[in-house]
Amino acid sequence: MKNKVVIVTGASSGIGKACAIEFAQKGAHVVLVARSAAKLEILAGQISSYGVLALPVVADVSQEDDCKKMIHQVLHQFGKIDVLINNAGISMRASFADIDVSVLKKVMGVNFWGTVYCTRHALASILENKGSVVGVSSIAGYKGLPGRTGYSSSKFAMHGFLESLRLENLKNGLHVLIACPGFTASNIRNTALTGDGSSQGETPRDEQKMMQPEEVATYIVDAVEMRKDRLTLTLNGKLTVLLNKFFPKWVDKLVYNHMRKEPDAPFK
Repeated sequence: MKNKVVIVTGASSGIGKACAIEFAQKGAHVVLVARSAAKLEILAGQISSYGVLALPVVADVSQEDDCKKMIHQVLHQFGKIDVLINNAGISMRASFADIDVSVLKKVMGVNFWGTVYCTRHALASILENKGSVVGVSSIAGYKGLPGRTGYSSSKFAMHGFLESLRLENLKNGLHVLIACPGFTASNIRNTALTGDGSSQGETPRDEQKMMQPEEVATYIVDAVEMRKDRLTLTLNGKLTVLLNKFFPKWVDKLVYNHMRKEPDAPFK
């Protein structure tokens, strides 16, 4: 990763922040993309202490113009892009019968279209450098989760997009990684949208029992270095993906029973 230029969206917290630090510690110059200027400035100062360059860029990845301007700024500053980490994401928690369609559009806008917009405008430079496009996804992209219709839909869409992109460029040296961390301690559940579009607030899960962002970041950066196609973390995540291939109805029941144990589960 020495002197590589890495873009990380959703870099202000959680997995994105941890990935930015991990890449920087390996000698990469890092572009930090998020909506919070204050958080990005603090992180940029921390990363600069590793002897690499850190470029904070305030952008909303659900807006194509923001993504286009961000990529142009990166190319002006560094002249190239080696790795794009599509990490920016939001979640939602509500029964489909109770959700406003605008919430689904917002989730899809960040999780799916944000990946599409950033990848589209960065692709030419990444191809030129035989670099990597990474989608930080979820087990919800392999198995639909009740109460998370918009979130699962966005991750399934991300998977289809990235797999197609990989196949289109099999002969062009492009590396495409779909990374599925499983439940990870972060603020994504605190900021998850409810049926009316408001923030959920308190997470319904015990964050202390989950994988920590720093551990996830180590796996993702290693997978980029080894140019892996897929990364699925946690035993539960791996078993869910594997067993769903052979016993989908049984896994349906397991997932339903697991998710309905959440406090105030939005479905019965």
